[in-house]
Amino acid sequence: MAADKNLTTPTGQPPGGAKPAGMQWFRRHRLLFTFLALAHTIGLVSSLDALMSARTAPGAVAWIVSLNTMPYVAVPAYWVFGRTKFQGYVIARRDLDSQLAVQLADHINRLRTHRLETPYQSKDLRAVEALAKVPFVTGNSLELLIDGEAAFESILSGMADARDYILVQFYIIKDDELGRKFKQVLIDQARKGVAVHLLYDEIGSHQLPNSYIQALTEAGVNVHRFHSTRGRGNRLQLNFRNHRKVVVVDGQQGWLGGLNVGDEYLGRHEQIGPWRDTHLRIEGPAVQKMQLSFVEDWHWATESILALPWEPRPSDTGNIPTLILASGPADRFDTASLMIQQAIHAAQERFWISSPYFVPDEGVQGMLKLAALGGVDVRILIPEQSDFRLVDQAAHAFIEPLLQAGVRIYRYQDGFLHGKAFLVDTQGAAVGTVNLDNRSFRLNFEITAIAIDEDFAADVEGMFLEDFARSRPMQVADREERTFWSRLLSRAAYLFAPVL
Repeated sequence: MAADKNLTTPTGQPPGGAKPAGMQWFRRHRLLFTFLALAHTIGLVSSLDALMSARTAPGAVAWIVSLNTMPYVAVPAYWVFGRTKFQGYVIARRDLDSQLAVQLADHINRLRTHRLETPYQSKDLRAVEALAKVPFVTGNSLELLIDGEAAFESILSGMADARDYILVQFYIIKDDELGRKFKQVLIDQARKGVAVHLLYDEIGSHQLPNSYIQALTEAGVNVHRFHSTRGRGNRLQLNFRNHRKVVVVDGQQGWLGGLNVGDEYLGRHEQIGPWRDTHLRIEGPAVQKMQLSFVEDWHWATESILALPWEPRPSDTGNIPTLILASGPADRFDTASLMIQQAIHAAQERFWISSPYFVPDEGVQGMLKLAALGGVDVRILIPEQSDFRLVDQAAHAFIEPLLQAGVRIYRYQDGFLHGKAFLVDTQGAAVGTVNLDNRSFRLNFEITAIAIDEDFAADVEGMFLEDFARSRPMQVADREERTFWSRLLSRAAYLFAPVL
């Protein structure tokens, strides 16, 4: 008995103060347990943020599950890719008493003097005007610019004719042959005394060398990046991009569309080959809304307000009612998605649309199906192969149901299709920067010109017909022959749609 008592201390611990094996293992792995506890705590807090801020229920559920089960991977991903609102930009917009807000309201009121006033008052047009926060304005001439050669000939010529100022904004600018030609025109104009302001996206143009920017700056060009990561709370928001392509000359001429500044947009890329794109030249009061969009972006990037003339001047050569709709992650609603849905809803005879990336949200998918089932001629033009393979795979997940509903889908064969345009019946047509994907609908700053004019719609119709003639129509039978593994890969790719 005495021997047995000597095996333990009065406190019940092993002799010599030795700890139980489990306790010793825990002490050795204390840092690991601390990390796990901290990761799951942060995951829980992040999941609450996702619950309150996610725009869709499936998105909220996906983030909440992953943040609580795999916080080590999901937390960094959420704070880089999970945010759906550009908070700094939102806060700036809500400052209604700011000098910028007062000026923007005054400029919009000036545009209203050119508002389209007809007995129409269609709810379809009223809805689009409410989304855009500006009316359709008359007194505009529009020129459809097909492919890069025509578009950049027009843009460069227009900039060379500038007398007072040039506003330039592109998602991608490259230091190649076209990029250097573009740069030289800006330099030449700045040296003549024209005020030149250039805004580029810091992520899309991340390869732009400092020497390119320095040459512009030394010539007197005012250059800034859009700077989506500016602000203490925005350091990680790499998922937001400014995808707008805007050029404004003297407040009277403007260009927008799918083209960036780079040789591949002229079809000079060896691997991509011919590049099919669509741009638009506008002259008239609608250009003032393009200028408004630029000034708001410039204010975010530089914290300054551009002093510009704000007198809308009707075109001498046209009177097309036109609306400029700027959309982005600082909007109260999913403006770009709602714009597309409203256009589909308004169609009575046909709705044709082209996009290089085709991963529409459920709302747009549903509207496309309903329109086709109701007898509307619904056609979607997409490339045979995207330059983003994951997008191709994701698109296969829902193409078959669209085909079964009667939607006609064409795959463009003659190079890479990058144009973004749509056509509604015989009067409505639009050209812009919006792709049919979640990124354009919710994460990118975009801009679209919508016109109501039979002649312009006829031009857009002719463009579509030529593109359809160079395309391969997809068949339901082709989709049904896909293997199980191909279908599985498409569904898996579709899970990444929120960040594509």
